[in-house]
Amino acid sequence: MTAQEPAPETEFPRGIGKVATRELAANGYTRFAHLTSTTPAELLKIHGVGRKSISILREELAGRGLSFADGS
Repeated sequence: MTAQEPAPETEFPRGIGKVATRELAANGYTRFAHLTSTTPAELLKIHGVGRKSISILREELAGRGLSFADGS
C-alpha cells in the first residue's frame, strides 16, 4: 500500500474539488491573491478546473473585495 500525498496547502474552499485544488497548486495558484493575475478562461485550461470551480472561486474573490484579472 502506498501513502497518499498530502493535499497542497491553499486558501481555496473544499467545494472546488480535490483535483482542482491540486492542479491549481501545481500551476502556482495557492492564494486568492494569485487568482487576481489570471482570467477564468486561463484557469479553465487547467485539468480539473471547471465552471463550478470558477463560480465558487469568483464568489470567494468577491467576498474578499478581489476579482479575476478580467474584472469578473
